[in-house]
Amino acid sequence: MTVDYWIGAGVLVATAATDAAYVMFTSSVVSRRALAAANWSSVWYMLSSFAVISYTNNWIYVGFAIVGSWIGAYLTLKYFHREPSHPPAPLQPKV
Repeated sequence: MTVDYWIGAGVLVATAATDAAYVMFTSSVVSRRALAAANWSSVWYMLSSFAVISYTNNWIYVGFAIVGSWIGAYLTLKYFHREPSHPPAPLQPKV
């Protein structure tokens, strides 16, 4: 069982981008932006196909996918998180 580190790097980058797209998709859904959610969903599936095809032939690539997934979610939330445009109203105490 051999590992091609270029494919491993591709899986890592693809899963990082996949998780970034998933975070943006979820943000669009929560914000009820249908067009943006649909666009991010299509990007998400396109990116994930490379990683899935790559690591189904060799389970070692799952490790690259795990690291890429962590990096994508972390960086997206750390650097691209936007505050909601309409924050929820404060809760009123029950009297």
